[in-house]
Amino acid sequence: MLQLEALPILEDNYIWVLHDDRQALAVDPGRGEPLLRWLAERRLTLCAVLVTHHHWDHVEGLPVLAAAAPGLPIFGPARVPQVNRPLSGGETVDALGLHFAVLSVPGHTLDHLAYHAAPWLFCGDTLFGAGCGRLFEGSPAQMHGSLGRLAALPDDTLVCCTHEYTLTNLRFAREVEPDNAALQARWARDSARRVRDEPTLPGRIDEERATNPFLRAGEPALQRATGTPGDMLATFTALRERRNGFR
Repeated sequence: MLQLEALPILEDNYIWVLHDDRQALAVDPGRGEPLLRWLAERRLTLCAVLVTHHHWDHVEGLPVLAAAAPGLPIFGPARVPQVNRPLSGGETVDALGLHFAVLSVPGHTLDHLAYHAAPWLFCGDTLFGAGCGRLFEGSPAQMHGSLGRLAALPDDTLVCCTHEYTLTNLRFAREVEPDNAALQARWARDSARRVRDEPTLPGRIDEERATNPFLRAGEPALQRATGTPGDMLATFTALRERRNGFR
């Protein structure tokens, strides 16, 4: 049986590790040494790495991992120097007996990828707990379309994003949609998790559809809050711009 672990690194990143007690798959290793120590303590062999995009906090561990395991399959966008299995979306990655569908999800970056093998979705900085990534390279229309593709995945899909941003995102969501009862319940639960120093992740895609404002741009309450009635893309764009300045 496969087990999923979240290894905290840096200020608020996670390296996701999926393993079967013998072999392990790592996602977005922003640091190499902590991952190698963690694997050694559990006597796990790293069999593959998935990379969602090129930002430093997702890839800086790759040289260390590649040096420790020559020939290690590293899947991801071609612009990442250590990637030896370049992908652009539409492919399938086979690892740990799973078949990961590779999804092109531009917005945060133009060549951002996500990996889905039910029930797990490794989505990097595209979809966050109750939020979405900033638009560093892509357009609002691209990000809105990418989020729509992820939101269409089955209800029980586990959203494994790479940052613990959930509480800040929930504070913003409560500000723009204060009458959302599901959102209030999620705030109470996830706040308690962080008090116990537990991750809020992974979440489920059905809960994201119910509480994440960036997946809810068609809701009249959010269109009223942004002054963009009847225009989902304008609503999404206004929400993203407002979130940029939220602290």
